[in-house]
Amino acid sequence: MAATAVTEPVADTDPESVATDVQAYLVTFIVRRFDPEVDSEPRWVDYDVEMYSTDRVLDALHRIKWDQDGSLAFRRSCAHGICGSDAMRINGRNRLACKTLIKDLDISKPIYVEAIKGLPLEKDLIVDMDPFFAAYREVQPFLQATSKPEKGKERHQTIADRERFDDTTKCILCAACTSSCPVFWTDGQYFGPAAIVNAHRFIFDSRDDAGDVRLDILNDKEGVWRCRTTFNCTEACPRGIEVTKAIAEVKQAVLRGR
Repeated sequence: MAATAVTEPVADTDPESVATDVQAYLVTFIVRRFDPEVDSEPRWVDYDVEMYSTDRVLDALHRIKWDQDGSLAFRRSCAHGICGSDAMRINGRNRLACKTLIKDLDISKPIYVEAIKGLPLEKDLIVDMDPFFAAYREVQPFLQATSKPEKGKERHQTIADRERFDDTTKCILCAACTSSCPVFWTDGQYFGPAAIVNAHRFIFDSRDDAGDVRLDILNDKEGVWRCRTTFNCTEACPRGIEVTKAIAEVKQAVLRGR
């Protein structure tokens, strides 16, 4: 169903100004639903939602849940692209629903929304994130320093040293990169891009002393060598992290022993 324009008059805050028209559109969303208590397989359900061009897909999901079908299940928290809770597939691409504007989509066609792939589906747009976080924890994503700073001093780091791993500090653990990876879809043991990105953040931190430990972990058969360099992860990252580049740098570190 094509989007249908709906015009609503909105009074300007300036009393001397004439009323202006803000155009709304009736947009069709086709959502992949699954309720484990009643469904044997997921099913597609369509909803017509009145939207403005500056609205987000998350706004559409709210209107569906609040006004049309309260049983729709999805995750969201901050709604500002920081928490990473609302990663999902929108028109076949991994995105954050809170950062995907209606004006950036072709609303002359239905908008398809489904859960991210590669993780067990729990209900509707919600997946089980436990396997994702298990891989994340396995790379030991925390600072490990055996040396002690001078008494009363901080651990100093140059600007250049900080820039070395700056890109990978941006990860919000939304799983958009990992669940866009074809290897992850087919191999449940692969660490996945997000875990490697978070290992990278500490491997190249000049204050950390456990880089060799992490490299040994990632040198495993399910580690960095499973990456096929398809760039899906880089394209999917809502924070603009060069994920494929980070994985390549970890591979190089493994080969040269840091």
